[in-house]
Amino acid sequence: MKQTLHSPSRRTFLTSAGVAAFASAIPASAHVDEAPSNTPARSADLLTGNGEWTYEVVPGWGALPAGLSFGGTHGAISQDKAGNLYVSTQSTTGILVYSPEGRLLKTIAGAFPEVHSMVHAEEDGTEYFYTTVQKGTPEENWLFVKMKTDGAPVLKITAPPEAGFKLANEWRLTAAVPAPDGSIFIANGYGDSRIFHFDRKGNYLRSYSSKGSGPGLLNCSHGLALDTRYDQPLLLVCDRENRRLCHFDLDGNYVATVTQHLRRPCQVSLHGDYAFVSELEGRVTVLDRDNMPVAFLGDNPNKTQWANYDLDPKTIDLARFSAAHGCFIDREANIYISDWNHIGRVTRLMRYRT
Repeated sequence: MKQTLHSPSRRTFLTSAGVAAFASAIPASAHVDEAPSNTPARSADLLTGNGEWTYEVVPGWGALPAGLSFGGTHGAISQDKAGNLYVSTQSTTGILVYSPEGRLLKTIAGAFPEVHSMVHAEEDGTEYFYTTVQKGTPEENWLFVKMKTDGAPVLKITAPPEAGFKLANEWRLTAAVPAPDGSIFIANGYGDSRIFHFDRKGNYLRSYSSKGSGPGLLNCSHGLALDTRYDQPLLLVCDRENRRLCHFDLDGNYVATVTQHLRRPCQVSLHGDYAFVSELEGRVTVLDRDNMPVAFLGDNPNKTQWANYDLDPKTIDLARFSAAHGCFIDREANIYISDWNHIGRVTRLMRYRT
């Protein structure tokens, strides 16, 4: 691979001022005819962000029919070409599929009740999700699954013998993303924080980095994104417990630490020249092409709510986050965030127009 032509400079900034299953299962073919009703609230209570990145919460988006409830939302959000949204939960129902308006259409991937990360890709006219799974069937935990949009798996990757793991709990995946050549990068974030590289068929190629705090080391490589904002694609890593974002090239070489002093970054979603980072300590940060912050969304001043899994989401202001985990921005720059808690909460933020 050619030498990186554009290496963003290091940036630093400070902070601004399962689980319960569904009460009854929905078969994969089930449809819900009625859209959830929105809860009225004053507009000022629903606004967050600043400047051109001011957003309004859409109350009730993604609400489930009466009698059903989320498991935890310790997962991710993605979208297919048709515009439907896919939300993973800690539930035997698997992944929830919503219309853009927030109407529950169906569920998929019931065999994988705890999908932690989910990235959409289209290959030769077929759509797929690249996922990491914390809990699958009793024999299949902590694995990578490439699946079709109906949840059917087409490729699974488990711990490679070459990695030298001696204990089952050393392989604990948090994120995966496809490279332009079809190869696959997988983060062992809850394990030794290494990044693993496989070819498109799932054959092990190499691993790089390890746990630590120095340049090029990672402490919970929690989220991955293919960063195409520069002269060549780079792997953008959410180095959660080091509270920073790091770039690696696609040969596994450390390029730079591009943003520091985040509040435990979990996942990142890209839109044009901007990166949207969900942070476990009650915030979403918008970064520009130089990875400088231009806006903070849902910034929660109540530190007792940060990363509080036992929190009842009803106690969180609609325009605040307690533990922003899943993060996705769609083509129209609407933002979807899932908070990490035992009941589950998904928020849609719509670009605010005056």
